[in-house]
Amino acid sequence: MNRTGFSVAGAAGVILAVTAFGARAQDDGAAFDQGRTIYEQNCAQCHQPSGEGIPPSFPALAGNDNLEDPALIVNNVRNGRQAMPAFPDLGAEEIAAVATYVRSAWSNDYGAVSADEVSEILQTLDGEGEDGDQAAQTTIWDGVYTQSQADDARLIYIGACAACHGTRLNGAPAEADMGSGPPLAGPAFLREWGGRSVAALFEYTRSTMPQRNPGQYSDQQYADIIAYMLSYGDAPAGDTPLPADISELSNIIIEAEDG
Repeated sequence: MNRTGFSVAGAAGVILAVTAFGARAQDDGAAFDQGRTIYEQNCAQCHQPSGEGIPPSFPALAGNDNLEDPALIVNNVRNGRQAMPAFPDLGAEEIAAVATYVRSAWSNDYGAVSADEVSEILQTLDGEGEDGDQAAQTTIWDGVYTQSQADDARLIYIGACAACHGTRLNGAPAEADMGSGPPLAGPAFLREWGGRSVAALFEYTRSTMPQRNPGQYSDQQYADIIAYMLSYGDAPAGDTPLPADISELSNIIIEAEDG
């Protein structure tokens, strides 16, 4: 032991500890960046880039105490919840990354989540779901609306949506001084909403549209407008109208015709 009373072995231990902490911090930083990318691609449209959400349909994530529970985040990402679609294709590392991001971004300080933690939670969720009954999922190509429903909604669309989204649903404004809106049919729409549920589109639409008066129409009218959008995008009509029921809409997935 030297004069300071600090052994070489003790110094080595401190160096190893600092090195390990630095490695963990670097790993957490990489996970944060990966999670931010996943969030921006899949979550920001509804929960907003600022994490403020669009309450009550899409709750704020900034300052949300529920994020303290990693299992809740993992369950919601894997299985979906109400209007939030499921993301079954995300692996443990990706879920851990987005969980790390939402728990650490904005004003949140709940800390990182590791891929090992997520794997354990997923094993528990998979075990609980083995004997459970799950509603069969369909897609917009399975005849989820009626043609008469879509036809009846056309005038509502023209009056409420066409000024920004275009009469052809291509995002072209009807007037030069009107702001353009995103396309509501075609490849651009499918790229934006592909993989999400119709419930997410329904909640987003009735919470934010029309921009000057969100929530102006009844829930069924919003469902009817979506039926018109689907018909314009060449999704086939069926025998049952598209309902305004979140649980039923959650089982209808938006995707391209070839999946």
